[in-house]
Amino acid sequence: MEKIKTINLFELSDEFIISKFAGGECHVKFLQKIEDEFVRINTRLNSSDDVMVLCLTVDALRRMNVKYIEVFIPYIPYARQDRVMVKGEPLSIKVFANIINSFQLNKVIVFDAHSDVSVALIDRCENMTNYEMVNHIIKSELKYNEFVLVSPDIGAYKKIEKLGKYTGCKNALAVGMKVRNLDTGDIIKSEVITHDEDQDKPHIIVDDICDGGRTFIEIAAILKQKNITNLSLIISHGIFSHHAIENLYDAGYKNIFSSNSITDRIDTNFFKQINIF
Repeated sequence: MEKIKTINLFELSDEFIISKFAGGECHVKFLQKIEDEFVRINTRLNSSDDVMVLCLTVDALRRMNVKYIEVFIPYIPYARQDRVMVKGEPLSIKVFANIINSFQLNKVIVFDAHSDVSVALIDRCENMTNYEMVNHIIKSELKYNEFVLVSPDIGAYKKIEKLGKYTGCKNALAVGMKVRNLDTGDIIKSEVITHDEDQDKPHIIVDDICDGGRTFIEIAAILKQKNITNLSLIISHGIFSHHAIENLYDAGYKNIFSSNSITDRIDTNFFKQINIF
């Protein structure tokens, strides 16, 4: 394949303009014809407007006879709604996948997808694992040789087990368990299964998404009761709503790491961003 031209929809560009009409409709206009036959679109889909801008961009490129279009959507919208939990709800990820599939893209690349369902529903979808990012953080940022990886829940355990082999975790794994109210999504009960011999090792909680952070705050509280206080959190997609970063600091975490899949944040002594674009 020839060299791929990259278009970053989340950055200002002298090649195209993204705007909005008074009625609320999004608009995309390329200021010059794209001559390249192979194009990669990097995008963040944090709103319905972002989805529409992507759709308009793909259509504009097709009309300029671009032959090959691949899209990097690191965080998949609606991936957390990958099943109908209660009567009357839509299957949201299916609706989103239908929109993306309608453009018959050559490839859709995602990063550490929340659910295998979303990857299966999106045509020609390639899921990048977070293994390389996590390994870099552990070895280069934290500089740990011995550590415990903590799965936030049973559903993520197999994923964390594979990550442990990749990072050389030496079978030091802990697993969290939580029970939710299906109607409200509230966590009713939490527990973390650990091993006494690992108590003095740094514990690293790894998960794909942090929204408000309640799961990780509860994990920190449980681990504190077990006299485990050296805690770090690695997140693939940091939404960090409702002052989550500040609340996680108060909960006792020493470090938080996240990719820039959702937005760009300023590094601090507590928070570090890993760029994947």
